[in-house]
Amino acid sequence: MNLKISGRHVEVTPAIHDYALEKIGRVVRHFDHVIDANVTLSVEKLKQRAEVTVRMPGKDVHVEADEADLYAAIDALADKLDRQIQRYKEKLQNHRSQKADVN
Repeated sequence: MNLKISGRHVEVTPAIHDYALEKIGRVVRHFDHVIDANVTLSVEKLKQRAEVTVRMPGKDVHVEADEADLYAAIDALADKLDRQIQRYKEKLQNHRSQKADVN
């Protein structure tokens, strides 16, 4: 999995980079067919935003999270992404089992 972390109006420090890498990297535990992920961290006046776009065969998943703290935004982003990846994996498994039942 290729992971690109960039910042908009914020410098991505090594600590933030490692933290985001650890949290987003756990997606591979659930679904190992991830091609790449682009993480964008941004800061507006009172809002810290984390966004990620994950490319997989046949689908792109985009998730956003807004929090008061950048680390909390990354945590919320990882949780949302985890749920969406699990839902997509279940959907794939259900379609495959339905095709096997029909044949």
